[in-house]
Amino acid sequence: MQYETLFRDLGITANHLNTGDLIVHTPIDGSVLAKVTQTPVQDMNVIVQRAHHAFDQWQKVPSPRRGELIRIFGEKLRRNKDSLGQLVSLETGKILQEGLGEVQEMIDICDFAVGISRQLYGLTIASERPGHRMQETWHPLGVVGVISAFNFPVAVWSWNAALALVCGNSLIWKPSEKSPLTALACQNILQSAIDEMDDAPDNLLHVIIGGTELGTALVEHPNIPLISATGSTAMGRQVGPKVAERFGRTILELGGNNAMIVTPSANLELAKRAAVFSAVGTAGQRCTSLRRMFIHESIYDQLVSSLIRAYENVPVGNPLEDETLMGPLIDQAAFENMQASLEIAERGEGKNIHGGERVFSDVYPDAYYVRPAIVEMDEQSEVMRRETFAPILYVMKYKNLEDAITLQNDVTQGLSSCIFSTDVRETELFLSSRGSDCGIANVNIGPSGAEIGGAFGGEKETGGGREAGSDAWRGYMRRATNTINYSDELPLAQGIKFDIS
Repeated sequence: MQYETLFRDLGITANHLNTGDLIVHTPIDGSVLAKVTQTPVQDMNVIVQRAHHAFDQWQKVPSPRRGELIRIFGEKLRRNKDSLGQLVSLETGKILQEGLGEVQEMIDICDFAVGISRQLYGLTIASERPGHRMQETWHPLGVVGVISAFNFPVAVWSWNAALALVCGNSLIWKPSEKSPLTALACQNILQSAIDEMDDAPDNLLHVIIGGTELGTALVEHPNIPLISATGSTAMGRQVGPKVAERFGRTILELGGNNAMIVTPSANLELAKRAAVFSAVGTAGQRCTSLRRMFIHESIYDQLVSSLIRAYENVPVGNPLEDETLMGPLIDQAAFENMQASLEIAERGEGKNIHGGERVFSDVYPDAYYVRPAIVEMDEQSEVMRRETFAPILYVMKYKNLEDAITLQNDVTQGLSSCIFSTDVRETELFLSSRGSDCGIANVNIGPSGAEIGGAFGGEKETGGGREAGSDAWRGYMRRATNTINYSDELPLAQGIKFDIS
């Protein structure tokens, strides 16, 4: 087997690779990586029971000690970074630099979570009653279900896992059917960390592999209080109501249709470089990929010409080769969706001024490489308002900044956004309540490539969930408000009198 050494290094055995009915292809050339066994839906009750038993034990372990598990896990990720990064590239088609960067995100969130394990703070609150005080306390929630997408097969899971584990929870993880091998590798690495601790129980993480039926069983299970799901808005429309129906909680990180506004005062070289990475990186298959670009009419021709020259020089090809900057689309369906959007745009208000065509079909007949596309738009039509998970960049002119902000916000998604300007009045307007309505609003950097220190997520149809940094840890815990009476009296709140003899 071509990648036998890589798989062995990550603990993926022949039993994982050749015994199942789920065929895993690499988008690099379309060849088969593995045939993986799917998790029977009827096993879900037993899996949840085991996860609950692990939670019962794990919640008793002090949180700084839980942080020690994540510290060990992070160290093991450092040692396995090259191998796991390569596997990410194999399963997703992203360039090796991005595969390695995704593992680095895992390492970063581990470092962050170790610190959080000693900072699960609650408030001390002044009481209106004499001889009383109030406080809030945070407690482990239970079993956390995580559903992840193919485009970031390990990083987004780790955002959830590192925080959920230091908060005292156990995990059930359903990865994308397109990228189960990275999930099995992460399970092996985490288990090796668990094995080094005498107070970390087994079954803290269960990886379940399968399709929609298995995902539905996870989402609908009454003993899973939290589902964190990353994927399309369509998926979120299914997950959200099902969890809400049983009064569960969700963290939803769904689609994005992210924009860049470039003003006359902008550093155009900076804007160009940011736009190319944000639109072309991961072949446009990030939830934070740049899809819409609003450029002031006075600099429009200059910047668009510069973008076209940059796009002509983007090396498209095998993502495992060092010189490549853009690998393939994930599969044929992604290619067909891209072509459909380009056709709709050109039938309407758009003009394709660069790219969009398939390349290397003679070398890789079962893989889908394309040239990144730039489409000029006269107005923001329906095709521009929806998210196409492919490297299509729509460019439009604008006259005044308020109009550009209105155009940016005039979509149903609200994940990431940015402005390029050196005018503080413009940037402050963009960051104000009258500016971007997205969960992420950047100045002089692109919309793609978030750091784990800040909470990640967006508004509107992006789902409203927050993962990774800031106080996102609170989403994995339950809050209790406590009132303590240390007096010999029993005054009631609001001055209520209720005397009994």
